[in-house]
Amino acid sequence: MNDGRTIIAELITVRCADGVPGVVAAIARALERRGVELFATIDHAGGARDTGLQLPDEVLLVFGNPAVGTALMQADPRTGLDLPLRMLIWSESGTTTIGYRDPGLLAEDHELAGMDAILDRLRGLLQSLAAEVAG
Repeated sequence: MNDGRTIIAELITVRCADGVPGVVAAIARALERRGVELFATIDHAGGARDTGLQLPDEVLLVFGNPAVGTALMQADPRTGLDLPLRMLIWSESGTTTIGYRDPGLLAEDHELAGMDAILDRLRGLLQSLAAEVAG
């Protein structure tokens, strides 16, 4: 791909110019503008520091819209293992990266026949968020 994205082991990654805190804040604002609920912000590096360990900045955002995700779980309750959506933002060697999995892969693991439009909508959300904050 030549659009700034990299796919490694089904993980889509996008490099960002801003640091982890700035990217996390930008994604949170973008979610709010879109009416998507941010359910949790998990600061992995903060947790490591709290136990006396070192970890470069790394934050997991968990978000979604129950009106969208519920249809997938109604089709196959096991989809709840993979929802809500998640984005990991981390710093490695001075570079900030966003990583997420393509929601279309859910159809490979779950019985989601006829759910392509919803999966495409979720994919579009993740792609647009990453593109917006990557600049």
